[in-house]
This record gives sequence, C-alpha cells and structure tokens, in this order.
Amino acid sequence: MRFMFHYPETVGPDGDVLDAGSLRAAAVAAEHHGFDGFSLSEHPAPGAAWLASGGHQALDPFVALGYVAAATERLRLFTYLAVAPYRNPFLLAKAAATLDKLSEGRLTLGLGAGYQKSEFYALGVDVKERGALFDEALDVLPLHWSGEPFSYRGRHFSARDVIARPRPVQDPIPIWIGGNAAPSRRRVAQRAQGWMPMVGGGDLATSAGTAPLATVTELAEAIAEVREQAAAAGRAEHIDVAASYQGAGTTTRLLEPDRHREVLAELETAGVGWVVISHRSNDSTAIVEFIEAFGSTYLA
Repeated sequence: MRFMFHYPETVGPDGDVLDAGSLRAAAVAAEHHGFDGFSLSEHPAPGAAWLASGGHQALDPFVALGYVAAATERLRLFTYLAVAPYRNPFLLAKAAATLDKLSEGRLTLGLGAGYQKSEFYALGVDVKERGALFDEALDVLPLHWSGEPFSYRGRHFSARDVIARPRPVQDPIPIWIGGNAAPSRRRVAQRAQGWMPMVGGGDLATSAGTAPLATVTELAEAIAEVREQAAAAGRAEHIDVAASYQGAGTTTRLLEPDRHREVLAELETAGVGWVVISHRSNDSTAIVEFIEAFGSTYLA
C-alpha cells in the first residue's frame, strides 16, 4: 500500500487557495517523510452556494503539479480529479503530456465526469452531454499521446490528420477514473488503469451526485466487481484503486495509531493500493507538522 498527500482544500466562500501554506513546502515535506504521491483537485468556477455549504476552492491542477514536479524528484503527481468534460480533449491531452514530459514520467491522470451544474454552466458545457464528452476524451487521449497522425470527429470538433507532440514519457499516461456510479465503474473496467471511488455515506453521495460507498465491506465488493468486469472485458492488467482516509488526519498528534493501522490494513485487504491522506487546516506550520508526524508514525 502506498500513500499520497492531498493538498488541503480551503473550505467556504471566504478562503483563498493557498491558505494552508506553501505548496512547495507541503510537497517537499511529503516526499521527505515517505509519501509516494501528491494530489490536487479541480474546481475552476465553484458556485457561491456550494462554497457556503462546505465546498472548496482549488488550484489549477496541471499548473500547480508542474510546480510540484520542479520541487520534487520522485513523488507521483495525481490529478484527483480533473473534470474531463470541462476541456476540449486536445487541450486536456496536451496539458497532461506536457506535465508528464517535464516531470519525467510521474503523472497519473485522474479524471471524473463532474457533478457541479453551476460549473458546467459557467464553462459553457452542457451537463447532459458529460458522459458522451468523457468518452470522447478517453478516445482522443491515447491517439494524441501516440505522436502519430490521426483524425477524430467529436460532437463539437473535427480533427483532421493532426499530429500532437510532445509524446509523454509514459506509454500511455495512466488514467484513473473517479466516481461510484455504474458508468464510472464501466469506464474503469473497460478503459482505465485505476479507480478513485468516493468513500462515504449518503451525505457525501448526495453532495457529489454519486452512489454511496459507506463501509469498507461495500468498497471491497465494488472493487472486486470492477476487477471482474475488467477480466470479462479481456483485460489482464491490474486495476489499481485509491481511496481517501480522513480518520488519521484530524490532529498532528495522530491519536490511537493502532486503530488507524487496523483500518488501513482493512483497506489494503479490500483491494486498495493507494490511500489519500489530507489535513484540513489553514495553518501552514500545522500542515508540515502533520506530514512529518504521519510519515514517522505510518511510513517510516
């Protein structure tokens, strides 16, 4: 099992995106104290009502992860998640290929279909088309990254005999897909290298517009089902899984570490290969202290 640190998200309408402190300091500390990955999410135009009810701001993940790449040497870089339908797939592919090239092959491209209608409206994207646009992106990404000539006609574009460079270092860049609903699981099983389910009960599922996965048992069943679907589709490659765990992230003192180790062991048995850890604080000193404490307690 490996661990990624998710840069803390500023919650509410009044905060800014770097209230938790230096992105560089957090990334360098995460690498130094044993984390294997670093992740950022995406919300280009969050609605005020969503922010007031617990939503959060976010940096542009591709720009920010490029900065993280320059500050670190081995950390895996995750978009957790970028919303595929928000972008023309050629722009998405170019951003991902550029980041993978500059980081010497450290990107994992986490993608989601999106759920905030207000953001779709702000970006001029029809939320009813999000599934079809997501599938178009999954078609175009490997074609773009091949560096070879190709043509593709989408709903709102027509590419004719184009060649896109640079080729990414990885062939291909791993694509992990988020979301619990049946279409997300189907895309994972048929077309992705990993799954990023949202673990939580009804409140989380309602706010994110997805099916609940409230217990480790439910998560284990879902992971097994996705991997069985992948095998049925003729895929032999391993489908990795990343799941968020907030239990150990409430204090820099990391109370009851043995209890948290038990839960982490349960997640590993369920089929989780990566655990996403964060620490909700607007104190930059506390963030670095938490990373150090978590690393010395669980990753040493």
